[in-house]
Amino acid sequence: MLYTLLLLILFLVTPAGVIWLCRRFPVLDKLGPIMILYAIGMVVGNLPILPQQIGPIQDLLPNVLIPLAIPMMLFGCTFSRREARLQLKLVLSGFLSVCVAVVVGYLLFGRYMAEGDKVGGIITGMYTGGTLNAAALQTIFKIPSETFVLINSYDIVISFLYFVFLFGVGIRLFRRMYGQRATTLSQEDRAEIERQIEQQKQNPYRKLLTREGLRQLGSTSLITLLIVALSAGVALLLPQDWFMIVFILMLTTLGVASSFIGKVRALTVSYDVGMYLIYIFSMVIASMADFSNLDLVGGVNQIAFMSVAVFCSLLLHAIFCRLMRLDADSMVISSVAFINSPPFVPMASAAMQNKHTLVTGLGAGIVGYALGNHLGVLMAELLNWL
Repeated sequence: MLYTLLLLILFLVTPAGVIWLCRRFPVLDKLGPIMILYAIGMVVGNLPILPQQIGPIQDLLPNVLIPLAIPMMLFGCTFSRREARLQLKLVLSGFLSVCVAVVVGYLLFGRYMAEGDKVGGIITGMYTGGTLNAAALQTIFKIPSETFVLINSYDIVISFLYFVFLFGVGIRLFRRMYGQRATTLSQEDRAEIERQIEQQKQNPYRKLLTREGLRQLGSTSLITLLIVALSAGVALLLPQDWFMIVFILMLTTLGVASSFIGKVRALTVSYDVGMYLIYIFSMVIASMADFSNLDLVGGVNQIAFMSVAVFCSLLLHAIFCRLMRLDADSMVISSVAFINSPPFVPMASAAMQNKHTLVTGLGAGIVGYALGNHLGVLMAELLNWL
């Protein structure tokens, strides 16, 4: 019990220390809290002295933090009618990119693996939806559980490298090439984004120590818990396979709806509190990378197959979005939604300091959740034919 409590405190407090260090040292600030917490999490998760009590915490915290963070980070957002058309373009580009990348990866590496076609189907579902889809496809294809564990272990490492590229140089590179989301918004929206970025340069958590900040925190928590309870209640009315899709859809819908209420939108601490939950989530999810399970020699084809699927799909998605004249932030946030699933969207939005991408990413990711299983089955059939 003591070890569990200490580990829980470690995950909850470490982000505060990292934020303080980033504000004190410009070099760390350039890396950003998320990237640093991801690295710390991977180190912590692979310490040989780590007690077994970390497992339940790793299972619990992500399932608690994400449902709370999504509505909190949506309360202060403003939206435009162009989102639906934008998301349609992003979904078409993202799905096509993943499918082409998986075929290329299969022809180069996957066909030399046992049941490579089924693995291709699973990672297609994983990289258009998420782990939820991958688990469903594993049940459909009945591949050995050991293979599925390796797929998830490799995925965490590859996703870490994917984030290193995106958060390190990718976002700045794509923004320079394609332009930022702000260039397509009204003057008022552009001014709002600039104001939010300026706020990020200050310490957004100081306000929580004031009477007004604590009042807002209480209101934010109450509204968020109400949204989570209502969303879970609706999702429980439907079949279990649909729970996660409906749950995230309801969280997003109610979060968006709440943002149109003036008193809710005035809760300025909500976004920063939600972002702190994402910081904790980043460290926890990275701690799940189990290097002891990685067979880097025997699994070279599988690692290469998945790496091609991730990085080739990112490249193709960037090219397709460029051809459709979409902005860099929309391209990046949708890529994160497909490759890493909707729960990672708030993390990427925080890293880009652009909360306007939240709905874009979550919307695209939910479509991936809904269609990932179907696409995975079709891809496995295609790869088997090849």
